[in-house]
Amino acid sequence: MQGLSMDGLCDKMNGIVSKQAISKYERGEMMPNSSVLLALSKALNVSADYFFRTGVRLENVEFRKKASLSKKKEAQITEIVRDHLERYILIEEIVSMNTPFSNPIRNSAISNFNDIEIAVRELRKAWWIGLDSLPNITELLEDKGIKIIEIEADDKFDGLSANVNKGTIPVVVINKQWPVERKRFTCMHELGHLLLQLPSDLDEKAKENYCHYFANAMLLPCDAFLREIGPKRRHLSTSELIPIKEYFGISISAILKRARDLEVISESYYKSFYIRVLSKNRKEIGLGNYLGRESSNRFMQLLYRATSEELISMSRAAEIANMTLSDYREAYLS
Repeated sequence: MQGLSMDGLCDKMNGIVSKQAISKYERGEMMPNSSVLLALSKALNVSADYFFRTGVRLENVEFRKKASLSKKKEAQITEIVRDHLERYILIEEIVSMNTPFSNPIRNSAISNFNDIEIAVRELRKAWWIGLDSLPNITELLEDKGIKIIEIEADDKFDGLSANVNKGTIPVVVINKQWPVERKRFTCMHELGHLLLQLPSDLDEKAKENYCHYFANAMLLPCDAFLREIGPKRRHLSTSELIPIKEYFGISISAILKRARDLEVISESYYKSFYIRVLSKNRKEIGLGNYLGRESSNRFMQLLYRATSEELISMSRAAEIANMTLSDYREAYLS
């Protein structure tokens, strides 16, 4: 999680243990004594409790923008996620609030984009979310038993999906620094990786394209799109696209792709609009922002509940939250 080599960890511990000793700790061949354990905790910025937790194992980890991340960065992100999940699952067990997950479209085979349109309608119907804007995707997915984790990461990382406990706990991880429309898209894209029954022989690029399509269809369903834009258009303006972006929480770039995919506009118009309006403004500065809320406080709410019910002490809650006692107390009392 700290991105340290064993030599780097030795240096941070002022050489009180050797690289060989750390290697033996990692392999389970030797146990650190209490003073070494405290030094490890300080150097790695974790509580001593970290080393005694029941670990979770991430399965079927799928990174977005995989090629641009180094193996070291991937390992660092994976461990940050694993640590957060351990604490999340622990507090769920303490308050007996495990939310079971099931995949409503597990029997929907996908072989083309039209199959995805059908799967999106089935999923929205099964989840009772209609065909309108999704006001808070993070909260929606957590209500369905999918863990959403936001982490601080550089701009080479968009997101990842994974499973824990043989697929019983799906996980979506997104980059905290991205604009809200990109977070929403990434959540839906990673949901596609978790739910869609794609052919086993698909290459990575084809899988990404299917999940891109799924994300846009979930954010802006076909019926809602045609209601807003119409079935056939020769021209579009940013003035009419900005309110759609602000209401549905989907970027203008994604709206434009949706128009092309549904054959509302031609491929040539799609390209000319992109070059003219978006190619030099990829972040869509000045072109509106999603007006809704996009966050979930479920993890902290469970901690506050456990504290209120005196299921755990405030100091134990602070450890699980990975916060200092004073910071947790202030957050809890406020």
